Amino acid sequence: MKIPESLRQVLFYFSKFYCKFVNKIESNFQKYYKFNERVIEYKFVFDALTEIYPEYLLDVGTGTTALPHLLSKCGINVTAIDNIHDYWSKGMFNRHFYVINSDITKVELDKRFDAITCISVLEHIKNFNKAMSTMFTYLKANGYLILTFPYNEKNYIENVYDLDDASYGQSFQFACHIFSRNEINYWLKTHKCKIIKQEYWQVFTGDYWTIGEPKYPPKLVDKNDKHQLTCVLFQKL
Repeated sequence: MKIPESLRQVLFYFSKFYCKFVNKIESNFQKYYKFNERVIEYKFVFDALTEIYPEYLLDVGTGTTALPHLLSKCGINVTAIDNIHDYWSKGMFNRHFYVINSDITKVELDKRFDAITCISVLEHIKNFNKAMSTMFTYLKANGYLILTFPYNEKNYIENVYDLDDASYGQSFQFACHIFSRNEINYWLKTHKCKIIKQEYWQVFTGDYWTIGEPKYPPKLVDKNDKHQLTCVLFQKL
C-alpha cells in the first residue's frame, strides 16, 4: 500500500519527535546495573567480520540490541530474527532495526547467508541442536557462524539457574544451558564444519556462569584455566 506523501511527512514528524523524546529520557535516567559480557562478544564479532567481510548476514535472537543496525552501517545486508512472543513474556520491540518474529528452530527464509551471528542466545533455546541445524542450513558453503555462550570445557549443565549457588536467574522463564566440548564436537561432526577461532573468558570467580562474583575486568584465558564464557567462529565446509 502506497502512503500519500503528506501523510508520510506527518508520520515522520511525530515519529522523529517521539524517538527524540525517548532518547532524551533514557539518556537522563541511565542507571548502572552491572557491566556485562557484550563488550567481549561484540569485540569478537567485529574482529571476525574484519576478516570475513560478508555481504549477507543473519542475526539470530536480536532482542532489543542495536547490533544489526551497527552491522548494516558497516555495509552488510542484515536480516534479524527473534522469537518475540514465546521468549519475551511481555513482547518486544526493537527501535534500532526491523526484527522478524520467528523461531530459529522453525524459521523459513528465502535466502542463504555468508555469515550468521548468534550472541548469547543459544543457551536459552530448549532444542539447541535443532537451532544449530537450522543455522547451518541457512549458511552458504564456506560460510561462517559466530557464536557466544556460557561454557565449561568439561561439563554440560542443562540449566545453571537451577544450581543452589547461582547468583541470579531463578525467576527467569527460560533456562540457561552451559555447553561443553562434547556439544561442540557433536556440532563439528554433525554439520561438517571446523573451528577457525575460539576464545575462553573468565567472567565469574566460580566454576560456572553466574557462580561467584563477577570478575572485573574479565580475563581472556586458556581452555585449561577457569572460564565461564566462550566465543567461537565456525566455518561450514
